Amino acid sequence: MRMYNVIMKKRNGEVLTDEEIKFFVDGYTKGEIPDYQASAFMMAVYFQGMNSHETSILTKYMAQSGDMVDLSSIPGIKVDKHSTGGVGDKTTMVIGPIVASCGAPVAKMSGRGLGHTGGTLDKLESIPNLTTSIATEDFFDIVKNIGVSVIGQTGNLAPADKKLYALRDVTATVDNISLIAASIMSKKIAAGSDAILLDVKTGSGAFMKTIDASIELAEAMVSIGEHVGRKTVALITDMDRPLGNAIGNSLEVIEAVNTLKGNGPDDFTNICLHLAADMLYLAGKGDLQQCMNLAKDALESGRAFAKFKEMVAAQGGDVSVIDNTELFEKAPIVQEVLAEKDGWITAMDTERCGIASVVLGAGRESKEDTIDYSAGIILKAKLGDKVRKGQPLAVLYTSRENAVKTAEDMLKQGITIGGEQPEATPLIYARVTIDGVEKF
Repeated sequence: MRMYNVIMKKRNGEVLTDEEIKFFVDGYTKGEIPDYQASAFMMAVYFQGMNSHETSILTKYMAQSGDMVDLSSIPGIKVDKHSTGGVGDKTTMVIGPIVASCGAPVAKMSGRGLGHTGGTLDKLESIPNLTTSIATEDFFDIVKNIGVSVIGQTGNLAPADKKLYALRDVTATVDNISLIAASIMSKKIAAGSDAILLDVKTGSGAFMKTIDASIELAEAMVSIGEHVGRKTVALITDMDRPLGNAIGNSLEVIEAVNTLKGNGPDDFTNICLHLAADMLYLAGKGDLQQCMNLAKDALESGRAFAKFKEMVAAQGGDVSVIDNTELFEKAPIVQEVLAEKDGWITAMDTERCGIASVVLGAGRESKEDTIDYSAGIILKAKLGDKVRKGQPLAVLYTSRENAVKTAEDMLKQGITIGGEQPEATPLIYARVTIDGVEKF
């Protein structure tokens, strides 16, 4: 088999065989197929597309290009959750404990933040002494004993994806549904869970800016999951506003803790309950309504909060800051951002809000950047709220004095104040399963 022929076949819009796709993935991962041929192949896929079977097979072989985590030693149906990335998205810290406290094990491998979106590992590591670098056997033991653990990727997961993503990033071939879906799902499949819930964000703070594009991506990922034997569901959730009020690592942990105590923002609590209910559904804990009731009870009874503390302790974290969040390190500079006129918040550029938090030190612009765990933003008004001139829109937290003005200007530019109250938009737009799309 020659790569030249595989490129030409896809260039001409033909359907590739499983063997041809395997030949490409194996050859490129091993360095036997050069970048220039892989680039030509990616561009052919970009323009000609892949059908659902081709996409599933590409994902399968990308997942199998490295280590495949075997979670079979952990009893029960293991269910994972993946978010396509957002601002203020701290859901893992709430839904993991909810689901685990209802008897469904959550063995989760998460990532770090880059750009305007935060990373779960960075948020958890703002808890003093907590580690997300845990040996595989210890990870398994924590999940067996407690029901939930969140760590960084171990071993050599989906190396084909790592190579291909770096190539796509510099050859203008990132924005293709099949390639995006294969990239996300190859890592999820390699991580070993039996079922996968996908939280596909849509709007100004999301990778997919429109609902239709988000549904298209969700359908592709659900198809892949089901094709390789993983029960998969996707929710299309709003990212035209940050999720909750906190943006930044320890600030988001505090908000997650408050939510687990029953005092979280309504939008964030609502999203968490729906995500947790779908994870419990995938774990076979009942129909959706029964699972929603289980999730609500886990929050209201305090079982989910107790489970989170167990996880923090098991991963070496200082539980005292969870019991009393006032003990988290405080940012030395605190600055209010005030509304410049009366009106209604008619739009929020969520990506701009996320970038403002990065400017303050809460995120990374490159992988080498150091994070200030105490930096970030607390929003005091959000989309649809009525505000008056001089009222606080947000509070900035940082140790970078020279960053305050830039972040303030950026945040103001990202919040539009108009004369009329905007129409309310849903937090969840649709639920996607292998059987179809249910719009809300």
